[in-house]
Amino acid sequence: MQARPTILVVDDDREIRTLLGRYLEAQGFRVTVAADRREFEAKLAAAAVDLVVLDVMLPDGSGLDICRGLAERRPHVPVVLLTALKEDVDRIIGLELGADDYLGKPFNPRELTARIRAVLRRAAPAEPEPSRARRFRFAGFTLEPDTRRVLDAAGNPVDLTGAEFELLQAFVERPGRLLSRDQLLDLTQGRERDPFDRSVDVLMSRIRRKLGEPAEGPLFKTVRNAGYQLAVRVESGEGP
Repeated sequence: MQARPTILVVDDDREIRTLLGRYLEAQGFRVTVAADRREFEAKLAAAAVDLVVLDVMLPDGSGLDICRGLAERRPHVPVVLLTALKEDVDRIIGLELGADDYLGKPFNPRELTARIRAVLRRAAPAEPEPSRARRFRFAGFTLEPDTRRVLDAAGNPVDLTGAEFELLQAFVERPGRLLSRDQLLDLTQGRERDPFDRSVDVLMSRIRRKLGEPAEGPLFKTVRNAGYQLAVRVESGEGP
């Protein structure tokens, strides 16, 4: 991530684009804006982008389609969705398509800035420590916090978003512990959960899909009205 990350704001509302452009610039970000999908594609091709703030409703296409395409083409560019408060379905679909966070309109620019910083922290690769490389092994997988990698049994990387990696790391660092949705949001995103917030459930579904079902049984146990629990043994150590 650059010293001044570049944020691409995609929204057809000129007032929102202007407000966010000025506010985020004042917060130390570089900002470029786009009013529609065509302009988004041009701006994305013209310069490196560290994060996209994306409105779901655009005049020439759906922001959800953009989110899906971006996840396929540039999976390491995180997305924060902007949705109307009533668009709960769009928020959930957006998370399933690879968005890292979402915020309902109308929103406070300070909260959006806090979400952007949190997502960028999760997406930034950590510098590995030369003398100590932590590793967690579970069900044939290896998770490396310092390099932010997850490898399968054959040594192939598993492509996880920043939010998915943070959530999985929370479990392997607390093997066998039942973690509530509120605890998981606090551990991974540093924020409280809205009563209707389903982001943890969506991320869990994505992690389960990407890791698959090990031969020894499910990786996670869902405890009704309580949360989730990593159901396999975890071994931790250092070195290769």
